[in-house]
Amino acid sequence: MVKKILQVPELMVGFDTETTGLDVASEQAISYGFCVYRFGRPVRSEHFYVVPDRPIAPAARRVHGLSVEDIEARRSTEEVLSVEAGLTRAVKFLREYHQLGAYFVGANVVRFDLEMLRRSAQSVLGNSLSGRDFDISLLRTIDVIEHDLVIEPSRELRPRRGLEFLCAHYGVEPGKHHALNDARATVEVFIEQVIRNNAGQMALDLMTCVAELDESIETR
Repeated sequence: MVKKILQVPELMVGFDTETTGLDVASEQAISYGFCVYRFGRPVRSEHFYVVPDRPIAPAARRVHGLSVEDIEARRSTEEVLSVEAGLTRAVKFLREYHQLGAYFVGANVVRFDLEMLRRSAQSVLGNSLSGRDFDISLLRTIDVIEHDLVIEPSRELRPRRGLEFLCAHYGVEPGKHHALNDARATVEVFIEQVIRNNAGQMALDLMTCVAELDESIETR
Protein backbone atom coordinates (compact mmCIF):
# COMPACT_ATOMS: atom_id res chain seq x y z
CA MET A 1 0.00 0.00 0.00
CA VAL A 2 1.37 3.43 -0.96
CA LYS A 3 1.85 5.84 1.94
CA LYS A 4 3.03 9.41 2.23
CA ILE A 5 6.80 9.38 1.79
CA LEU A 6 8.64 11.52 4.32
CA GLN A 7 12.24 10.87 3.29
CA VAL A 8 14.15 11.32 0.05
CA PRO A 9 16.33 8.29 -0.74
CA GLU A 10 20.01 9.06 -1.05
CA LEU A 11 20.19 7.61 -4.56
CA MET A 12 17.35 7.99 -7.07
CA VAL A 13 17.07 7.45 -10.81
CA GLY A 14 14.39 9.26 -12.76
CA PHE A 15 13.29 7.00 -15.62
CA ASP A 16 11.11 7.78 -18.61
CA THR A 17 10.53 6.59 -22.17
CA GLU A 18 8.89 7.95 -25.26
CA THR A 19 7.21 5.24 -27.30
CA THR A 20 5.62 4.19 -30.57
CA GLY A 21 2.22 3.98 -28.84
CA LEU A 22 0.41 3.26 -25.59
CA ASP A 23 -0.12 -0.52 -25.72
CA VAL A 24 2.59 -2.06 -23.52
CA ALA A 25 1.98 -5.46 -25.10
CA SER A 26 2.84 -4.42 -28.65
CA GLU A 27 4.59 -1.03 -28.74
CA GLN A 28 8.25 -0.08 -28.23
CA ALA A 29 10.34 2.68 -26.71
CA ILE A 30 11.88 5.14 -29.15
CA SER A 31 13.90 6.96 -26.49
CA TYR A 32 15.10 6.29 -22.96
CA GLY A 33 15.95 8.88 -20.34
CA PHE A 34 17.75 8.29 -17.04
CA CYS A 35 18.56 11.06 -14.56
CA VAL A 36 20.54 10.08 -11.44
CA TYR A 37 20.11 12.11 -8.26
CA ARG A 38 22.20 11.78 -5.13
CA PHE A 39 21.45 13.76 -1.97
CA GLY A 40 18.65 15.43 -3.91
CA ARG A 41 20.96 16.76 -6.65
CA PRO A 42 21.52 15.53 -10.23
CA VAL A 43 24.88 13.78 -10.69
CA ARG A 44 24.52 11.89 -13.96
CA SER A 45 22.19 11.59 -16.93
CA GLU A 46 21.86 9.33 -19.93
CA HIS A 47 19.61 9.64 -22.96
CA PHE A 48 19.46 7.83 -26.27
CA TYR A 49 17.08 7.27 -29.16
CA VAL A 50 15.99 3.97 -30.71
CA VAL A 51 14.89 3.33 -34.29
CA PRO A 52 11.78 1.14 -33.86
CA ASP A 53 10.94 -1.81 -36.08
CA ARG A 54 7.32 -0.64 -36.34
CA PRO A 55 5.53 2.61 -37.21
CA ILE A 56 4.97 5.34 -34.65
CA ALA A 57 1.24 5.76 -34.04
CA PRO A 58 -0.16 9.19 -35.02
CA ALA A 59 -1.48 9.72 -31.47
CA ALA A 60 1.97 9.07 -30.01
CA ARG A 61 3.60 11.35 -32.55
CA ARG A 62 1.24 14.15 -31.56
CA VAL A 63 2.52 13.81 -28.00
CA HIS A 64 6.31 13.67 -28.50
CA GLY A 65 6.55 15.03 -32.05
CA LEU A 66 8.86 12.30 -33.36
CA SER A 67 8.66 10.23 -36.52
CA VAL A 68 11.04 7.42 -37.51
CA GLU A 69 12.60 9.85 -40.01
CA ASP A 70 13.14 12.42 -37.25
CA ILE A 71 15.00 9.83 -35.17
CA GLU A 72 17.17 8.74 -38.10
CA ALA A 73 18.06 12.38 -38.78
CA ARG A 74 19.47 12.75 -35.25
CA ARG A 75 22.33 10.30 -35.85
CA SER A 76 24.80 13.10 -36.50
CA THR A 77 24.14 14.88 -33.21
CA GLU A 78 22.65 12.32 -30.79
CA GLU A 79 23.03 8.68 -29.89
CA VAL A 80 20.67 6.50 -31.96
CA LEU A 81 20.56 2.74 -31.38
CA SER A 82 18.79 -0.33 -32.69
CA VAL A 83 15.89 -1.81 -30.72
CA GLU A 84 18.11 -4.62 -29.40
CA ALA A 85 20.99 -2.33 -28.46
CA GLY A 86 18.64 0.14 -26.78
CA LEU A 87 17.00 -2.56 -24.68
CA THR A 88 20.36 -4.05 -23.70
CA ARG A 89 21.67 -0.68 -22.59
CA ALA A 90 18.52 0.24 -20.68
CA VAL A 91 18.48 -3.09 -18.84
CA LYS A 92 22.18 -2.72 -17.97
CA PHE A 93 21.57 0.76 -16.54
CA LEU A 94 18.62 -0.42 -14.45
CA ARG A 95 20.53 -3.46 -13.18
CA GLU A 96 23.62 -1.44 -12.18
CA TYR A 97 21.68 1.16 -10.23
CA HIS A 98 19.42 -1.43 -8.65
CA GLN A 99 22.57 -3.10 -7.30
CA LEU A 100 23.64 0.27 -5.87
CA GLY A 101 20.37 0.50 -3.95
CA ALA A 102 18.72 3.18 -6.08
CA TYR A 103 15.02 3.98 -6.16
CA PHE A 104 13.55 4.43 -9.65
CA VAL A 105 11.16 7.38 -9.93
CA GLY A 106 8.64 7.95 -12.68
CA ALA A 107 5.04 8.64 -13.68
CA ASN A 108 3.17 5.35 -14.26
CA VAL A 109 6.67 3.90 -14.25
CA VAL A 110 5.74 0.32 -13.27
CA ARG A 111 2.59 -0.12 -15.32
CA PHE A 112 3.90 1.61 -18.43
CA ASP A 113 7.65 2.23 -18.84
CA LEU A 114 8.94 -0.83 -16.99
CA GLU A 115 6.20 -3.13 -18.24
CA MET A 116 6.83 -2.14 -21.87
CA LEU A 117 10.55 -2.66 -21.34
CA ARG A 118 9.93 -6.08 -19.77
CA ARG A 119 7.73 -7.25 -22.63
CA SER A 120 10.10 -5.87 -25.26
CA ALA A 121 13.07 -7.57 -23.60
CA GLN A 122 11.18 -10.86 -23.64
CA SER A 123 10.20 -10.60 -27.31
CA VAL A 124 13.40 -9.05 -28.70
CA LEU A 125 16.15 -10.34 -26.39
CA GLY A 126 14.51 -13.52 -25.15
CA ASN A 127 15.13 -12.21 -21.63
CA SER A 128 12.21 -12.29 -19.20
CA LEU A 129 14.10 -10.03 -16.73
CA SER A 130 13.21 -12.41 -13.93
CA GLY A 131 16.54 -14.21 -13.48
CA ARG A 132 18.89 -14.37 -10.54
CA ASP A 133 21.19 -11.70 -11.92
CA PHE A 134 18.33 -9.22 -12.42
CA ASP A 135 14.63 -9.40 -11.61
CA ILE A 136 12.81 -6.29 -12.78
CA SER A 137 9.94 -6.95 -10.37
CA LEU A 138 12.31 -6.30 -7.47
CA LEU A 139 13.18 -2.75 -8.49
CA ARG A 140 12.51 -0.15 -5.79
CA THR A 141 10.07 2.23 -7.44
CA ILE A 142 8.34 5.48 -6.61
CA ASP A 143 5.42 6.58 -8.77
CA VAL A 144 4.75 10.29 -8.39
CA ILE A 145 1.15 9.89 -9.59
CA GLU A 146 0.33 7.19 -7.02
CA HIS A 147 2.13 9.20 -4.35
CA ASP A 148 0.09 12.27 -5.23
CA LEU A 149 -3.14 10.32 -4.81
CA VAL A 150 -2.07 9.63 -1.23
CA ILE A 151 -1.18 13.27 -0.63
CA GLU A 152 -4.52 14.46 -2.03
CA PRO A 153 -7.06 11.65 -2.62
CA SER A 154 -9.80 13.97 -3.88
CA ARG A 155 -10.32 13.62 -7.60
CA GLU A 156 -12.48 16.72 -7.52
CA LEU A 157 -9.60 18.86 -6.27
CA ARG A 158 -7.17 17.10 -8.62
CA PRO A 159 -9.11 15.80 -11.61
CA ARG A 160 -5.87 15.32 -13.55
CA ARG A 161 -2.71 13.59 -12.35
CA GLY A 162 -0.46 13.45 -15.38
CA LEU A 163 3.16 14.58 -15.12
CA GLU A 164 2.44 17.87 -16.88
CA PHE A 165 -0.24 18.71 -14.30
CA LEU A 166 1.99 17.66 -11.38
CA CYS A 167 4.84 19.82 -12.68
CA ALA A 168 2.54 22.84 -12.78
CA HIS A 169 1.09 22.04 -9.34
CA TYR A 170 4.49 21.63 -7.63
CA GLY A 171 6.29 24.39 -9.51
CA VAL A 172 8.63 22.11 -11.49
CA GLU A 173 9.81 22.85 -15.02
CA PRO A 174 7.95 20.38 -17.29
CA GLY A 175 9.84 17.89 -19.42
CA LYS A 176 7.58 18.42 -22.45
CA HIS A 177 7.61 14.73 -23.47
CA HIS A 178 11.37 14.49 -23.89
CA ALA A 179 12.47 11.29 -22.11
CA LEU A 180 15.45 12.78 -20.25
CA ASN A 181 13.64 15.97 -19.30
CA ASP A 182 10.61 14.01 -18.09
CA ALA A 183 12.90 11.72 -16.07
CA ARG A 184 14.36 14.79 -14.39
CA ALA A 185 10.91 16.29 -13.84
CA THR A 186 9.58 13.19 -12.08
CA VAL A 187 12.39 13.29 -9.50
CA GLU A 188 11.92 17.00 -8.90
CA VAL A 189 8.16 16.53 -8.49
CA PHE A 190 8.82 13.76 -5.97
CA ILE A 191 11.23 15.94 -3.99
CA GLU A 192 8.61 18.70 -3.86
CA GLN A 193 6.03 16.15 -2.71
CA VAL A 194 8.30 15.08 0.16
CA ILE A 195 8.95 18.69 1.12
CA ARG A 196 5.18 19.23 1.17
CA ASN A 197 4.75 16.12 3.33
CA ASN A 198 7.34 17.47 5.77
CA ALA A 199 5.81 20.95 6.00
CA GLY A 200 8.65 22.54 4.04
CA GLN A 201 11.62 20.43 5.13
CA MET A 202 13.35 17.69 3.14
CA ALA A 203 14.92 14.67 4.83
CA LEU A 204 17.47 12.32 3.26
CA ASP A 205 17.42 8.60 3.88
CA LEU A 206 20.99 7.28 3.68
CA MET A 207 20.79 3.69 2.48
CA THR A 208 24.17 3.00 0.87
CA CYS A 209 27.72 3.16 2.14
CA VAL A 210 28.95 6.59 1.01
CA ALA A 211 32.52 5.50 0.13
CA GLU A 212 31.21 2.48 -1.78
CA LEU A 213 28.73 4.61 -3.73
CA ASP A 214 31.32 7.30 -4.54
CA GLU A 215 33.66 4.68 -5.97
CA SER A 216 30.88 3.01 -7.98
CA ILE A 217 29.62 6.26 -9.53
CA GLU A 218 33.11 7.59 -10.27
CA THR A 219 33.97 4.50 -12.32
CA ARG A 220 31.03 5.07 -14.67
